[in-house]
Formats: sequence, C-alpha cells, structure tokens
Amino acid sequence: MATETHDAAGHAAEAAGHAAESAGMPQLDFSTWGNQIFWLIITLVVMYLILSRVALPRLGAVLADRAGTIANDIAQAEELKQKAQEAEAAYDKALADARSEAAKIVEATRAEIKADLDVAIAAADTQIAAKVTEGEAAIAEIRSGALEAAETVAKDTAAEIVAALGFSTDGAEVDAVVTDRMKG
Repeated sequence: MATETHDAAGHAAEAAGHAAESAGMPQLDFSTWGNQIFWLIITLVVMYLILSRVALPRLGAVLADRAGTIANDIAQAEELKQKAQEAEAAYDKALADARSEAAKIVEATRAEIKADLDVAIAAADTQIAAKVTEGEAAIAEIRSGALEAAETVAKDTAAEIVAALGFSTDGAEVDAVVTDRMKG
C-alpha cells in the first residue's frame, strides 16, 4: 500500500505541476497559438463570406433603393417646381389679360356713358331752349299787356286828374298826350 500511496502522491504532484504551468490564461499559452491562429483565420473567412454574400448585398440594395427614391423625389420636386413656375406665369398672364380687358370695358363704358350724357345734355338743352323761347314769348306778351294796361291806367288817371282839377277835356286829347309821353 505504501507504493500505492506514493504513486498517488506522485500523480498528485505531477497534476499540481501541470496546474501550476497552466494556471495563466490559455490564450497566452504558446503551445496552443497555432491552433488559435488556425481558428481565427477560419472564423474571419466565414465572417467575410457571410458578410460579403448575405449582409453587404442587402445593405447595398437598401442603399441603392434609398438613392433611387431620393433621386426620384428630387426629380419630382423639380418637376413640381417647374409646373408651379408655369402656373405662376399663366396666372400672371391671365391677370394681365384680365386687367387689360377690364380697362377696355371701363373705357367702353365711359364712352357709352359720355355718349348717353351728351344725348341727355343735348335733349336738356333743346328742352331748355324751348322753355326759354316759351318764357320769352310769355314775357313779351306780359310786357305788351303791361304796357297796354299801364297806358290805359295812365289815360284813365290823367282824365281823372284833369277832371279833379276842374278842367274839361275830351278823351281823345288825353289819349294823344299820354301816348305821346309814353313813346318817349
């Protein structure tokens, strides 16, 4: 048994020696570097293949779609901007045409109103001239009637005054004197 204990103790010391040797980080153990470099290269190649065959084409497609969408949006914006400028030019032209047409309408209306006013003024002038002629005729008639009435009153008054003074005269003599005085 003593040999067995000694053998067991030897194995334990040998295991402790190996444990003391590998007590550090296994990545820093130079005996496994070749194996680690091999797996590093395999892992990098697999990752490169996965990225280059799967992930990067998908990212490229997404970026290309975005670039296409952006280019289309910019083209549509330019198109809409051009249409807006054309619409603004058409609006400005229509506005200028409308103003020109309105000026023509105003001028035509002005001319029409002036013609109507001229006709109305001419008709009013004709009516006024007719009224003036009628008025002058009436005034002339009144004047002649007044002169006759004044002459009659003057003759009657003169005959009365002469009679009041106690003189006697015939009516023809008083008429002749009053008529002569009225003439000037």
